[in-house]
Amino acid sequence: MSSEIVEELAIEARGLGKSYWLYEKPADRLKQLMWGRWHRYYREFWALRDIDLGIRHGEVVGVVGRNGAGKSTLLQMVCGTLPASTGSLHVRGRVAALLELGAGFSPDFTGIENIYMNAAILGLKRSEVDARLDDILAFADIGDFIRQPVKTYSSGMFMRLAFAVATAVEPDILVIDEALSVGDGAFARKSFDRIMKLKDAGKTILFCSHSMYQVEALCSRAMWIDGGTLREFGPAAQVTSAYQASLNAGVAARTPLGASSPDALPAAGAGTGRIVKVSASADGVTGTELDLRSAESDLTITVEFVIGPGLPVPAVALGFSDSNGLTVASTTTHNDGVTLNADAQGHGKAAVCFPKFPLLKGQYSVTSFLISEDGIHVYEQVERCLVLNVTQRGLEQGLVTLAHEWEA
Repeated sequence: MSSEIVEELAIEARGLGKSYWLYEKPADRLKQLMWGRWHRYYREFWALRDIDLGIRHGEVVGVVGRNGAGKSTLLQMVCGTLPASTGSLHVRGRVAALLELGAGFSPDFTGIENIYMNAAILGLKRSEVDARLDDILAFADIGDFIRQPVKTYSSGMFMRLAFAVATAVEPDILVIDEALSVGDGAFARKSFDRIMKLKDAGKTILFCSHSMYQVEALCSRAMWIDGGTLREFGPAAQVTSAYQASLNAGVAARTPLGASSPDALPAAGAGTGRIVKVSASADGVTGTELDLRSAESDLTITVEFVIGPGLPVPAVALGFSDSNGLTVASTTTHNDGVTLNADAQGHGKAAVCFPKFPLLKGQYSVTSFLISEDGIHVYEQVERCLVLNVTQRGLEQGLVTLAHEWEA
């Protein structure tokens, strides 16, 4: 590899691996220490093996994979908190990380003391922290708790403070490992806005998430870690599609269709949005469970929502799944270039029509989403809010009837 190519990489791994020695019982550790030269008293477990990758400066890269696949191990190695067993890893630039909850915090220190300690670890002088302190406190927004020991914090308060510090130090590389899942809706929206600003500023971001939508929306490329190996690394849409197909292949029985009720959802608070009601109508009938005729019935789905004060009017998305949970189709107002409206109280409504509903016979469920106007952040998700029982006249097979014309 030429020096020019090496220099443009923010993160470079070659043959990277991490192994652990697992012992059946505690006494085996002592035996290994004393007699390990002649006999092995452990079994070797490889959390990662033979990882080759290169990430350029300014890239946003998603990391996907099942629990236990090795994602967190890789991210910890990038952050320098875990040494490699084999291979090489070069990280060029200041790294800030949001790993497991509370990582890098001393539970007995106050929030203020932890801010200065974390910033010092990241290489900032006290004067630099002083200049950023007001911004950190405003973003974390935990009030008087900032002067209390962090062991008294809730998980959400932990994450607010950790994210505020990690992003305020202006890192060259930001690593996020499913950390934002503990935040509330308003903070999640604020966090994703800041991530987008870092992305626009040319920072390198590693974003680990189980949300394929967010990975595809945020990232230009993605890597799929499977069983400790790099199974795929390429365009985010391609990798998430392959990974989702792998998950769908092993889908198990799920909650009965129609189990969720959108009518019981609370009103929106500041900084977030809520779905108020989802309904469907076809063939003169309105409800949450409908009988449709494939290629004949015109289906209309209406989503009512409320958005918090001061927030832009959101977008609405719908996903259609078959009886096995496989997503077969989706649509969003954002992708279709449709701008919604809301009244002074934040209430709005979106309706979409599917003429001559094209799905073939079977039972389908609809999941509705309320998302930010830029299509990045999900405010609310209502699983299986509608059930569609589809019948057909002919013998066509498959999932959908395609528009077509025969010629003899």
